[in-house]
Amino acid sequence: MAITESGELFLAFTARALREVDQGIGALKRDPRELSGQIRIGATHTFSLQFIPICVATFVERHPGVKVIVEELASDAIAAGLKAGNLDLGITYRPNGSSDLLFEPLYNEELMLVVAADHPFAKRRRVRMVELHRQRMVLLPPAFTTRQLLDECFTACGAEPLVVAEMNTIAPMLGLVERTAIAAIVARNAVIPARHLHVIALESPTPVRTPGMLMQRQPTQGSAIKGFAAIVRKIAVDAGAQYRGAAHGPAAAAMI
Repeated sequence: MAITESGELFLAFTARALREVDQGIGALKRDPRELSGQIRIGATHTFSLQFIPICVATFVERHPGVKVIVEELASDAIAAGLKAGNLDLGITYRPNGSSDLLFEPLYNEELMLVVAADHPFAKRRRVRMVELHRQRMVLLPPAFTTRQLLDECFTACGAEPLVVAEMNTIAPMLGLVERTAIAAIVARNAVIPARHLHVIALESPTPVRTPGMLMQRQPTQGSAIKGFAAIVRKIAVDAGAQYRGAAHGPAAAAMI
């Protein structure tokens, strides 16, 4: 017997398919704890406080052979790092406009008003955005996507707050709020429970951000980064449920 010319052509494809099957079976048989190497994650400040530590703790427990490198960066720097190949995955908010990077939404997150215990709004459960007209506030600088979102909300309701300070990180903003009658607008998970601050839901309109994973559109991701992404998705489901409950339940007005 001799193989035909057509058979020779088909054989090459068959051999590749069989190799893929063998590799897949081998991957299933391997102990997931045998993964090695390193993954590089870029995350904005808000996620570095609670979300990222939970994800990393879960991952390193399952895959002790993989080194996890996390950098706290602004959204633009995360996008630049991914494009340059210096990062494998970004945890950030939906970027504005078109992008050559792929954004996978995780959940929607309402931004909340944060005030000190003696602020006039401290005992309120909800505050309309228009009520922030002429209110003294500390906000992120205009270059931040979140600030642009807030400016759009203020314009939509006709409010013009008195922005007495601009800071590019959340911690000093909240420190200022604790010591003064100045208010801020941040994500609820940015407020550490031990701090004596009141978190209040905003409405008409409600500012909403979409956290997600940012990555290359044609990633060459290994098993380690795929495993980390799977953990992020799982924890994001729980986080999204918690934020929705916090934003709409009695805890939204409680001191935390």
